[in-house]
Amino acid sequence: MSTWQLPDPEATRELGRRLAGVLRAGDLVVLTGDLGAGKTTLTQGIGAGLGVRGQVASPTFIIARAHPSLGEGPDLVHVDAYRLTSLAEVDALDLDSSLEDSVTVVEWGEGMVEGLAEDRLEVTVARPRGGLVARDEADDAGTRTVTIETHGARWDGVDLRAALGELVRPADDARADGGSAG
Repeated sequence: MSTWQLPDPEATRELGRRLAGVLRAGDLVVLTGDLGAGKTTLTQGIGAGLGVRGQVASPTFIIARAHPSLGEGPDLVHVDAYRLTSLAEVDALDLDSSLEDSVTVVEWGEGMVEGLAEDRLEVTVARPRGGLVARDEADDAGTRTVTIETHGARWDGVDLRAALGELVRPADDARADGGSAG
């Protein structure tokens, strides 16, 4: 299990971009976290890292969206299982038919989609909930804690900490550490 503390949504997207670098066709990623924690933000980063077509947005009302690859990499299938109430509804999505050819990311999938693949990543995104946050500030409020747990032989020997790096810092901090120009 590996954990990252991410200061803002851009750092969350960056971790997703880095995660895309280790994902391949057939991988299942199950995202868990409270409403507004950053699951879709992380998925946006995965989509950017995979180089897929279309804006990655929450598929809450559509349930599942396919984003075709613009290059040689796998497609992204982004699923929101929030409104699904049974395993039969998950089966009706027929996710297993595209699983081998795509990276499949399922928000709110805990307890519902683990049967799709023995090899999977279970990702928990948490954000502190201290006090009220204005709706337009919600995405920027608080550090996210992202924990990734691997399951199955596919992930044996994969060191996510080494592959994804340490704390993803905002660009301003990275520039400050870069020294002076001149």
